[in-house]
Amino acid sequence: MQTSARDRGLAVLGSVVRPVVYIGLSLPAILIVLASFTAGDNLRFPPEGFSLRWYSAAIASEPFMSALWTSTKLACIATACSLAIGLAAATAMDRYTFLGREAFRTLTLSPLIVPMVVLGLGLLQFFAWSGLNQTFYGLLIGHVLITLPYVVRTLTAGFILFDKTLEQAAMNLRAHPVTVLRRVTLPLLAPALISAAVFAFVTSFGNITLSVFLGFSGETTLPVQIFTYVEHNYDPILAAVSTLVILVTLIIIAILERLIGMEKLA
Repeated sequence: MQTSARDRGLAVLGSVVRPVVYIGLSLPAILIVLASFTAGDNLRFPPEGFSLRWYSAAIASEPFMSALWTSTKLACIATACSLAIGLAAATAMDRYTFLGREAFRTLTLSPLIVPMVVLGLGLLQFFAWSGLNQTFYGLLIGHVLITLPYVVRTLTAGFILFDKTLEQAAMNLRAHPVTVLRRVTLPLLAPALISAAVFAFVTSFGNITLSVFLGFSGETTLPVQIFTYVEHNYDPILAAVSTLVILVTLIIIAILERLIGMEKLA
């Protein structure tokens, strides 16, 4: 009876806490989306009337649209690079024993430990020395570094639940290693790959500290552009741009789920 009463109490508590958590997480985004439709000249909630004028202004703004394209392109490429490198690193750490494996594991997670300002300053000095300063490749390398720990950590957790006997069965049936990778390994890792890709994309797309150090004229990311704009202006175009950011993020996540889900069904 005591156990049953405790379980009922936990169930009731969970039914109360879950909506509060969901509302707390989604409320800021909901307020920004609603405020973006205001007809007034000031960013406030509740909005003053209804209008799409700020979306028109955002789409017509070359700096914001250029920055949105740069952030989307950068985040997609950084996510792809991080998935490729992270999958190789997680596979090596899970399946092989080699000298310095724990040190290598710590090294892959080190960007989470080093303060972002210190990492940005260090990369800025290194790229200035190597000639990659103020280039898209330098900015990309920086974003791969900050997204890689999330990918490695997520895929490492995915390998814990991975059933290696299925790979062994496929190889015993003389399947080519590439076929095993495509038809067995990747489909089984699909949930972990989706999670890793989402973490990597969101981390890269929303980063501002590192992008301030490594960005340059012509390749300004959207968070940096918004940060620069809000120093002098605070009008509803910020809400419209933020809503577009939310939309782009949801679309990319849906595409990633669709692509990796198709691999799982193949």
